[in-house]
Amino acid sequence: MEDKGTGATIAASQPATGGTVKTRSFASNISKFREVGLLGFIVLLSIAVQIRNPSFLTLENISDMATNTAILSILAVGMMLVIVTRGIDLSIGAILALSGMTAALTVGAFPDLHPALVIMLGTAVGWISGLVVGFLVAKVGILPIIATLGMMNVFRGLTYMISGGKWVSAHQMPSSFKGIATGSFLGVNNLILIAIVIYLVAYYFIQHTRTGRQIYAVGSNPDSARISGIKSDRIIWLVYAIMGSLAGLAGVLWVSKFASAQGDTASGYELSVIAACVLGGVSIAGGSGKISGILLGSILFGILNNALPLINVSPFWQMGIQGGVILIAILVNAFVKHGVDRSHLMRRRI
Repeated sequence: MEDKGTGATIAASQPATGGTVKTRSFASNISKFREVGLLGFIVLLSIAVQIRNPSFLTLENISDMATNTAILSILAVGMMLVIVTRGIDLSIGAILALSGMTAALTVGAFPDLHPALVIMLGTAVGWISGLVVGFLVAKVGILPIIATLGMMNVFRGLTYMISGGKWVSAHQMPSSFKGIATGSFLGVNNLILIAIVIYLVAYYFIQHTRTGRQIYAVGSNPDSARISGIKSDRIIWLVYAIMGSLAGLAGVLWVSKFASAQGDTASGYELSVIAACVLGGVSIAGGSGKISGILLGSILFGILNNALPLINVSPFWQMGIQGGVILIAILVNAFVKHGVDRSHLMRRRI
């Protein structure tokens, strides 16, 4: 009897272990399938648009799309980290405007300032802004959506204050500053190169550092992360500081690209960044998101912005189509999460 009981216990434990492995494998396979499906949709969409307008897949238009998508993709990296920790940042558009205006006013007053110093200045402004937001969320305990919504108005107000409500136009900016976004290295635009570097650094940070793994642990199960010794408040503070730094960098790149700085720069742009993350498979519930996914999401969003006007789609329909694609992505994410949870429950032994 004792032997049978022991054998039964062992037999019961084996399927549970196998079930856990199978569940992880199932979730991994679904994630890969989703990314392959997204890539396939991008290819099919590109072919369809090319048929309607042969100028879509020209080298010049592809270069323009990549350049226009670079800033969005940079911001998507920071937003992914924030969302993975179950947060949200609605202030990044305002931080972008503040850092961009600061950079524009600075180069207007000191036209001989080296572009690298201007980039550092804008990034520092964003970093400080991100630290403030992160402090309110991580230390004070304000809900992310409330803290970032409030600070969005504060940063936007600061932008108008330091500029006196005026614009900084192209003729007030030195050519060296405008060359940050318009210049190239080995034939590749600087914006694209900067985005590539950021993605490589982000990939290494997430995959090969302890802090990167802790970010996902905090988002997956905050209570377990806290019990295991992870300082969740510091991790959350860190991701908002990273988001702020990237928004500050994006502000400099934005103003350099468009050669214009104004108080309402990038107004509402945070929604496009969040949409790119959602399209890339980042779960709003936290704990899930991949660099490759947000890259594909940013590319798809950039293609939609570029392709719809080329095939003469009405601006009103453009917004509706983009919203529909985002809604479909959310539904797919919900379906995947439901499938993973259901598979886990079905294999659990009670």
